[in-house]
Amino acid sequence: MRLQVSSFIVLMLMCASSLSCRRASEAHALLVEAPADAWNDSDGDSIPDKAELKSFDDRQNFRAWFAAIAEMQFYRISDEWNREQRDCAGLVRFSWREALRHHDRPWFQKMGGEFEAIAPDVRAYSLEKGPLGEKLFRADFGKFQVGDLTDGKFSEFADARTLKNYNVEFVSRDRRRAERGDLLFFHQPWVQKFPYHVMIFIGEPRVGGEGERDWVVYHTGSSPADEGTIKKVRLAVLDHHPDKRWRPIESNSNFLGIFRLKILQ
Repeated sequence: MRLQVSSFIVLMLMCASSLSCRRASEAHALLVEAPADAWNDSDGDSIPDKAELKSFDDRQNFRAWFAAIAEMQFYRISDEWNREQRDCAGLVRFSWREALRHHDRPWFQKMGGEFEAIAPDVRAYSLEKGPLGEKLFRADFGKFQVGDLTDGKFSEFADARTLKNYNVEFVSRDRRRAERGDLLFFHQPWVQKFPYHVMIFIGEPRVGGEGERDWVVYHTGSSPADEGTIKKVRLAVLDHHPDKRWRPIESNSNFLGIFRLKILQ
């Protein structure tokens, strides 16, 4: 009964705010179909609990898929990755989505022969049947409310700034605390259009790791004259990058540090 009353209130508020009845009805349906506590945001991180990976195994399996899919783009960019979204944040979005899919035979056939089973699938949910659907990325501040699902607070797209501001939590500027699947952010405040840059920490790679565990993979970014490229490199190499702003060291003010996806927290 409490659920029905609450959902009715949400519906009325959304209609009173001049939102379409269709969108309000969608939010109402989400509430009615779910248990009363299904859309809690118990840690107040703006991501609903049911979208977070609560079990250790799910978190580890997601990390394995996420890092491996990103790494494989270095060897051959997947045709499934929209060409218009190939940049540093696009690599994160693509790898995130594909890590949550059901990795069955059609998926492997679609992705290409170089892919192999990495780990078990995430069990909490799949992208195809997940609580957020394709709108995986938080796009605004605020504790989660069910109306966020229909009023633009979640999106299918997120640039590097949006990923950093709403979808991750700061871990440290000490990269020794990085875990597979964490993100490294850099900031160039004088660059007006794309001041943020993101890399994916893969740790020990699946291919050619040379026994080292400090590898990252990232897209260099695109421009009208250059599509950019995928780089796979050790942090120890980036420490000596000729352009000091790209060095992942604590003394570099352009290096913002290590961040972790909220769904893994």
